[in-house]
Amino acid sequence: MNVFDWLSNMDMPSQDRFEVTEIRFKNGRKDFYRNSDPIALHTGDAVVVEAMTGHHIGYVSMQGELVRLQMQKKKVANDDEIKKIYRVAHTKDLEKFEEVKNRELPSLYHAREFIRKMNLGMKLSDVEFQADNTKAVFYYSADERVDFRELIKVLASEFKVRVEMRQISLRQEAGRLGGIGVCGRELCCSTWLSDFKNVATSAARYQNLSLNPSKLSGQCGRLKCCLNYELETYVEALKFIPEVEAPLLTEKGEARLQKTDIFRKIMWFAYKEENNWYALNVDRVNEILALNREGKKPASLELDQEEVKIPIATLNSDLESLDKKFQNKGRNKNRNKNRRGGDNRGNQNPNQKNPNDQNRNQNQNQNRKNQNPNNPNQGNQNRDNQNRPNPNRGK
Repeated sequence: MNVFDWLSNMDMPSQDRFEVTEIRFKNGRKDFYRNSDPIALHTGDAVVVEAMTGHHIGYVSMQGELVRLQMQKKKVANDDEIKKIYRVAHTKDLEKFEEVKNRELPSLYHAREFIRKMNLGMKLSDVEFQADNTKAVFYYSADERVDFRELIKVLASEFKVRVEMRQISLRQEAGRLGGIGVCGRELCCSTWLSDFKNVATSAARYQNLSLNPSKLSGQCGRLKCCLNYELETYVEALKFIPEVEAPLLTEKGEARLQKTDIFRKIMWFAYKEENNWYALNVDRVNEILALNREGKKPASLELDQEEVKIPIATLNSDLESLDKKFQNKGRNKNRNKNRRGGDNRGNQNPNQKNPNDQNRNQNQNQNRKNQNPNNPNQGNQNRDNQNRPNPNRGK
């Protein structure tokens, strides 16, 4: 589990330098040791440290003021109980340590066989030998309390070392074994996460995740620790989302909540009889809830009242008025033609002469010949002849 020292490029006072150093062991296990002798150490150096019985070898993970902050975070007191660093590990120390580590895998297999023979309800996950080959720590997980006193005797006589059984949780077991998560990155518990908090299914409900155990569970078989990473942000955003405990009542029917986008503040509803989803913002949902509490129902999810539908005839009234106008003009023209020419004249050939007109012209010419300027009564006779009806006019 690598750590970046962001204070490494800063010059700190040598007399006030914090003397406690963080040391890393197998599978990311860390502990604090005091550098009582002013040994020049660098990150990654192998050092020999004090153990309960004998000594052990670890690697420098962090030093300086960051260690002080880390101890305050983990609530570790800076007292005499902190063990000391002996020296920087030599080549012989590292060679012996490699020989001891080669015993770990065979010892793990043999210990599992003994557990199987004794029918103990425990799962042995890892073994760690001390660098001086005097002690071995067996890490196991179990759902219930296990009586392993007889197992310790068998393992001690088999491996000729002092045996310690240490129970760990499933999350710690996954952190020790390591692996790759569904996100494509190395497991958080095996890289940087050391404080395991309780994860509840409510974290998935707040984030609108499907309660599918196969998707919400990590490699440890428990809920993923990353469900807690953004939980506070979701809880803060949910304060602006209304609680819809019952379907929304509208004149169109009951609309049930299907989905909520917390950060965009959009909620999707659907009617029972329809498959379509209607997206509503939070303000509209609050308006509908207020109407329902007053015993009122909006027309639909989008509108409080339905719009009055304008008939198609009124929409095309302008076109109809124009059509009527042109039709009236055509009728007036036909009427004027009929008045001027009569019913039969409209069908006559313009080159054909009317016999009535010819008779009228002949009568006028005859009257002019019979006119005598010396006869004073002739004018009256002409007027009488004009007023007399023409027998040929009616033909």
